[in-house]
Formats: sequence, structure tokens, C-alpha cells
Amino acid sequence: MSDRFRNVVVPTVFMIGSLLVLVFLGNWQIERLSWKRELIANALERPQLPPVAAPGPETWSDFDFDHYDYRAVRLSGRYGEGEVHVYTVLSKPNGDFAGQGFWIVSPFITTDGWTVIVNRGFVPGDKKDLSTRPGSGVGTGDIELVGLVRRVPVANNFTPDNNLETNEWYLRDPGQIGRHLGVPANKLAPYSIDLLADMTPPGGLPQAGETRITFTNSHLQYAVTWYGLALTLLGVYSAFMWSQWRARRKSADTK
Repeated sequence: MSDRFRNVVVPTVFMIGSLLVLVFLGNWQIERLSWKRELIANALERPQLPPVAAPGPETWSDFDFDHYDYRAVRLSGRYGEGEVHVYTVLSKPNGDFAGQGFWIVSPFITTDGWTVIVNRGFVPGDKKDLSTRPGSGVGTGDIELVGLVRRVPVANNFTPDNNLETNEWYLRDPGQIGRHLGVPANKLAPYSIDLLADMTPPGGLPQAGETRITFTNSHLQYAVTWYGLALTLLGVYSAFMWSQWRARRKSADTK
């Protein structure tokens, strides 16, 4: 391997590869910035719109979460049997209770015969069992609910497995919850619903109206960081190539 190849070509190849990676990461953060801005706008604006009818089976084959996420909907029916407890930490509550606890999630059978998974609200960790919160049962009669449509959450590498023995869940996936509760797949909505605050029972639990609608947005800073590193790399490479050129020029002059 010649000195020229080792001193110039190898660093150049490394620089080009690294530059492409840094620019790609910067562009990706710009895309994420656009997505996050749209998410924040939807979370702030859509809950204020008048409720519409909850999307029925005719919309499920190609359900448009981007159109419905955070949209207020209204539906009538009755609660089915069973509830699951989804672990959460409520740090900035709208109601009186906060801290570690659980979402109380139940199936709701609409008057049209299909079922949607409903997040009834938050309870503190020591109020997970129904016996510890009198007055928070669902009853058996027909009622009308108003809540926000929520998309299916995505698990990551740090999401624990659901513990079915203790009925403690870590992912509020309506498909998984519906199967666990025995809801036929063809009767189960692909989305879930978060109840609004005025759906909280008189006893205060479960505490509804706790949908998270504020989000951090640091994607612009991340993009600037990646692009800045790309410019720094170009500066370092240019200085290196300048030093190599001067060294070769000096070597040629001394011959």
C-alpha cells in the first residue's frame, strides 16, 4: 500500500462514508420534526372539535389513524365483562391523583354489536383492585360515552412483557387486550378510546381525562447537531488535506 493511498484515499473514503451517515441522520430528524409538529397540532386541536360517531366496522379494513387519532367520538352501549390494568406513571395530572398507577381498561359493546377497548382512566397503584375503589364499577345498563380515539402504541426494547397472572399490562394494545378478554377479532375496533374528564365516576376513580397531549420536541436541535457534526467533519478533513498538500509540496521543494 503506497503512502499516498494510506494518507489520502483511506481518510477520504472514511470521510465520505461518515458524512453520508451524518447528513442522513440530520435529514431523518427533519422528517421527525415535521411528524412531531403535526402530532402536537392534532393533540391540541382535535379534542376541541365536536364529537363524531365512533368509526364502525366499515372503516376498519384500512383504518386511518392519522385522520382519527385524538378525535373526540361518541358511542352508546354497555360495558362487557372484565378489565385489565395497564401500568403507567402520571406525572402531570389534570385530576387529583398522580404518580405510579394503572389505566383501567374495559371492553365496551356498542349498540351496533361491535366492541371497542376503553381506557376508563387512572387509578393509583394501591387502588388497582376493584374492591379498593367503591363506586367505580361499570354497571350493566346502556350508557353513552365520549372519548378520544387513540392509535395502537408501539413497544420498544424496554417495554416489559405483560403479566397475565397478576393482570398487569405494559402495552395498551386493543388487539391483545381484546383477545385476552375473549372479544371476537371481527367484532373488535382496531383503536382504543380514552374517556374525557366528565366521564369520571362520582367517587373520583378511575380518573378520566388524562390523555397525554403535551410532547417534547427536540428534533430541530438534534438535526442541527448532526448537520453541525457534518460541517465539523468537512472542516477537519479540509485541514487534513491542506496539511497533506503542504507536506507533499515541501517534500518536492527539498528534492
